[in-house]
Amino acid sequence: MRAPRRPVLAALVVAASLSITGCASSTASGSVLDAVKIEGSDPAAAPTVAISKKPLKATASVSKVLKEGDGAAVTKDDMASVNALIVNGTSGNTVDSTWDTKTPVGIDLSHEALFPALRTQLPGKKVGSRVLIVAPPKDVFGTEGNSAAGLKGTDTVVMVLDILGATKPLAEAKGEAVAPVEGQPTVEYKGPKEPSVVTMPAGAAAPTSLIVQPLIAGTGAELTQGQTVRVNYTGVLWKDGSVFDSSSTRDPGYFEFQLGGGNVISAWDNGLKGQKVGSRVMLIVPPADGYGATGSPPKIAGDDTLVFVVDILAAY
Repeated sequence: MRAPRRPVLAALVVAASLSITGCASSTASGSVLDAVKIEGSDPAAAPTVAISKKPLKATASVSKVLKEGDGAAVTKDDMASVNALIVNGTSGNTVDSTWDTKTPVGIDLSHEALFPALRTQLPGKKVGSRVLIVAPPKDVFGTEGNSAAGLKGTDTVVMVLDILGATKPLAEAKGEAVAPVEGQPTVEYKGPKEPSVVTMPAGAAAPTSLIVQPLIAGTGAELTQGQTVRVNYTGVLWKDGSVFDSSSTRDPGYFEFQLGGGNVISAWDNGLKGQKVGSRVMLIVPPADGYGATGSPPKIAGDDTLVFVVDILAAY
């Protein structure tokens, strides 16, 4: 259900595909940073990057705050929401930009496989800041580079990041339990690493319209259209309670999507809007609000009603 992303931004959102363990230097200024000139101060427009000494060669990741924000400092356990411009330090060409896509990305700084350049350089920077990072290949995609992004294993990478926000994602729903509703399925939550067990009410017919039933009422911000939402979920079939999908059993153990973007079934876009971060929500989904008359073979037939148990972990 996830919408496709381009190579570098995909790596920012989740993690680099390589298991990189390099160590980068702390915030610093020096010749490699002095060779990069950033112009433009409008947060709604992409900055421009000019490199005076090409090819730019960095031996360790370094960073500089171009404009300091007045928000809280980002921590190593946060998910930071950023606008990002990525430039090839050899050619000076733009590799990727969220200003082009008009969709900020979330960087999970706690993820061990994330670029070392980001894991070492972003913590401590304040929300609202614009940050310049210059990183050697080993601290981004490694010596193999990323051909899809046009980055060779010898290319230094330049990043300009606007830090829009930061939050520590929840591991599971957190809030006040909501009393069960008679005649609805019951849910046994097994933890964030196992699918929930959903038991259907004996003898009850599947509902013909979408039901949105909170199981835990979270206390976080309400979800709004356009946000990227992180969830952990289990999906089962009404007819027998069998699990057809669960983010709990896949790495990294959660799923992210843009609310209202049409990249998930309509029951998710419509049913989760307005729910709060920290909530656990049960969605009972008739075919018309799910995969329609064609279903989603081989597990979901066109007449299958679905039940999802969704923990809302974060939104940005």
